[in-house]
Amino acid sequence: MSKVITADQAAALIPDGATVAATGFGLAAWAEEVAQAIEKRFVETGHPRNITLTHASAIGDWKERGTTRLGKEGLVKRWIGAHIGSSAGMSKLLAENKMEAYCLPQGVIVQLFREIAAKRPGLITKVGLGTFVDPRVDGAKMNSATTEDTIKVVEFEGEEWLFYKTFPINIAIIRGTTVDEHGNLTMEKEGVFMEALPLAQATKNSGGIVIVQAEYLAKAGSLHPKQVKVPGILVDHIVVATKPESCWQTEGLYFNPAFAGDIKVPLNSIPELPMDERKIIARRAALELAPNTIVNLGVGIPSDVAAIAAEENLTELLTLTTEAGGIGGVPASIPHFGHSYNGEAVVEHHAQFDYYDGGGIDVAFLGLAQTDKDGNVNVSKFKGRPMGCGGFINITQSSKKVVYCGSFTAGGLEVAVQDGKLAVLKEGKNKKFIDMVEQITFSGKYAQKVGQPVVYITERAVFILKNGQMTLTEIAPGIDLEKDVLALMDFKPVISPALKTMDSGIFAPKWGQLRQLVEAKTKG
Repeated sequence: MSKVITADQAAALIPDGATVAATGFGLAAWAEEVAQAIEKRFVETGHPRNITLTHASAIGDWKERGTTRLGKEGLVKRWIGAHIGSSAGMSKLLAENKMEAYCLPQGVIVQLFREIAAKRPGLITKVGLGTFVDPRVDGAKMNSATTEDTIKVVEFEGEEWLFYKTFPINIAIIRGTTVDEHGNLTMEKEGVFMEALPLAQATKNSGGIVIVQAEYLAKAGSLHPKQVKVPGILVDHIVVATKPESCWQTEGLYFNPAFAGDIKVPLNSIPELPMDERKIIARRAALELAPNTIVNLGVGIPSDVAAIAAEENLTELLTLTTEAGGIGGVPASIPHFGHSYNGEAVVEHHAQFDYYDGGGIDVAFLGLAQTDKDGNVNVSKFKGRPMGCGGFINITQSSKKVVYCGSFTAGGLEVAVQDGKLAVLKEGKNKKFIDMVEQITFSGKYAQKVGQPVVYITERAVFILKNGQMTLTEIAPGIDLEKDVLALMDFKPVISPALKTMDSGIFAPKWGQLRQLVEAKTKG
């Protein structure tokens, strides 16, 4: 009996109240054609309804594609995921209390799939301690409609851990490039593998069904066995996509052979960043790099550090990684975030987080959306608007050193470099350095407890977390300490007695000094 069905037939297989899990990272690994069919069926019939939707990464293009297709009142009753900001429909339901919502760390979710597959009771990890995921804070609940406690603090061998309970999965929706008639799935055109294998295993061992969307259908037995990422024994149904836009490699394009590892590109072909606050921040952040280190770069300004490393001929001294599984090369920025140019290897999503959680990252660069006097950072919820944590909690909590990168104020900030000095032409409307963050995505107190170095970098000032207090250590040339920094903070930081001016080369049209400065770290 053929496993091949249409997207409409696949949508009809989802019963009301089912727990549905999907792969996706932007639009990578996301089965868009199946999602369209689910949306169409719900609009026409009102079914499926009251499903639980779970996924690890942000899925969508911030417009109409992705999980926002499922953001219809009554379709999703409960959401369990790491990021919802890219899905306007879903985040609106969450904000209006029309859906229960649990925001779990990205790495926890993909690791939970393995625990479900093996029928273990749950995941024990330190990831999330002290953050909004901790049941003594918010317990991962993102709105008042969410009331059930699902996470516990447990003591094991004299240490404190968090316990995340497993749950059965009824339907898995995954995507690859080529599938044969038996359901064996390859991913030759994909830039990332994601967590397709453990999700399929978890669903089958839960007694559920696995639906695969692929671009090509091959004859049974014709695929190279080592290229198969999900074996056919785990696949129940196959949907062969009928349009290329259902199989985009990233949220920004259909296919780039460089992201698939098919070609290497000259690094000077990567667009050079314009001279603005983002470049200033990325340049200063790059000074935190050291030779022979493993690095993670988050979305936004942190990913620009990769462009600076390429521009300054530094890439070969480091190993840059992505949370989606990329190792080596130069990570791409939005709208291709998660992919890499000239990567050396791509590992599966869950395997990357195993390495990350164990302290494999020497230094991580993450976004600075909002911070407070205790060094806490919030990137997950603003004025009640949910975004989610993504891989932020896993990465920041487990890295040997963490560097936060962001503009000093938000909302319309305009700066310029004039004669080697920074000038604020228009101040941002919103403060980022506030008395208390709305949600704790990173715990300064936990960082101090474990002795983790933390740096906060903006275009005009640099801070460190020292003795549990935000401490100002550097200021940009041309910036007035009182007017441009202290007056725009809701709290007064400790001012280092060794306060210095940021490196003047950062503000030059052409820098050319970064490699020398980084290489010097091995000598001293």
